[in-house]
Amino acid sequence: MTARLLYVMDPMCSWCWGFAPVAAALIARAREAGVETRLVVGGLRTGSSALDASTRRYILEHWQAVNEATGQPFLLDGAMPDGFVYDTEPACRALVTARSLDGNKVWGLLALIQQAFYQRAEDVTLAPTLVNLAEQAGLDRASFAAAFTSPEQRSATAADFTWAQDLGIAGFPTLLAERNGQLALLTNGYQPLESLEPLLGRWLERAAHA
Repeated sequence: MTARLLYVMDPMCSWCWGFAPVAAALIARAREAGVETRLVVGGLRTGSSALDASTRRYILEHWQAVNEATGQPFLLDGAMPDGFVYDTEPACRALVTARSLDGNKVWGLLALIQQAFYQRAEDVTLAPTLVNLAEQAGLDRASFAAAFTSPEQRSATAADFTWAQDLGIAGFPTLLAERNGQLALLTNGYQPLESLEPLLGRWLERAAHA
């Protein structure tokens, strides 16, 4: 019997930041039961055009709503300054790169990217920022920097995006439970821990007796 969780998300998705404590608790609960979690990046937003004022205002209002719903902290002053290009592909690729180099360190890097973007208004679309964060997460700086720009990691990131799209996953965060190749949806979108922990518990119990 093979079982695992699949956490489909984007590090620059505000609801995924809101969901971060819930995801961490659920992933830890699954690990205690011997079930690991694979991180899959969804590709929330890709493109090369800078945000206009109205789009920036809309996004910041969205962040405030996530803050009110989840309690996760956001730094709104100075976030996404003039000229900011909201392209989540580089941050997603950083996670895919970390996953390929050391799967255990991808979770630390995810937390660091989210904290840098949402709490410190750092530009996590820039390679130097992501390389610094990867080093903080314990990855070898030179190895990460070389892999991050490689065609292989660009392709692997695109493959994650395609996988999520082919499954019809339109919103993040999404948490799936996989047993013997069969996928079960635990959540599509933010839900509090008290709603999801019983669902995960029942699934883990069934998986243990399968």
